Amino acid sequence: MTLEPFGTRLRRAMDERGPLCVGIDPHRSLLVEWGLNDDVAGLERFSRTVVEAVAGRVAVLKPQSAFFERFGSRGVAVLEKSVQEARAAGALVVMDAKRGDIGSTMAAYAESFLHKDAPLFSDALTVSPYLGYGSLSPAVALARENGAGLFVLALTSNPEGGEVQHAVRADGRDVGATMLAHLTVENAGDEPLGSFGAVVGATLGDLSSYDLDINGPLLAPGVGAQGATPADLPGVFGSVLRNVVPNVSRGVLRHGPDVSALRDAADRFADEIRVTLEAA
Repeated sequence: MTLEPFGTRLRRAMDERGPLCVGIDPHRSLLVEWGLNDDVAGLERFSRTVVEAVAGRVAVLKPQSAFFERFGSRGVAVLEKSVQEARAAGALVVMDAKRGDIGSTMAAYAESFLHKDAPLFSDALTVSPYLGYGSLSPAVALARENGAGLFVLALTSNPEGGEVQHAVRADGRDVGATMLAHLTVENAGDEPLGSFGAVVGATLGDLSSYDLDINGPLLAPGVGAQGATPADLPGVFGSVLRNVVPNVSRGVLRHGPDVSALRDAADRFADEIRVTLEAA
């Protein structure tokens, strides 16, 4: 059975639980901070603890696939279980894999994460459009077919991104703005929210020169350890603030392995974001 469109489900989750997205990023230094070994057993303990702590209360969990893939098939098995348990607890899962390729290879990536029968089926997938936006068409089609979504890298928070995303095309529009324009077309007419979002860094400051009103969600990394705060979000996103999904990873994860401490940290960020939305 095909799910409701991702945008519909995300809008409902954001309205009911608030828009916070918590990352699951079990990199070596965090495992060590938690007193865990940098092995599959540590990976499993880390991931299970994060899911237990917050999957029942936040709108979105975002596992970074690379931190699981580095352990090979056993790490991917942990990722599969984490995705399934997070979704069972009511969180939407955005797989942060940043896949991007052409033709049958892009189709295979899409089938890995966006087909409803795939072991790693996720509610949405991060993708890179820098082989041309049209290269994402297999993922767009499969996402529509299965009620899933995409988050397309558009204006990312890493400083290196500017050399590509701010490059100006012959039509005078830069690459980041071009990606936003493509997403506006994808989401045209969708209610209450389109399923095709953009990744836009919360650390970027004033983005009023860009049209962020794509009728889709804006995944906003950079809150917490990267320096942005919930109070910064209105200045970055302006009138589309309600469609922003602020992502916090280390700002929550550093409070583990205690479940209560993780939960309290997520709740603090969620409360700050709620206050910011109410004041905007």
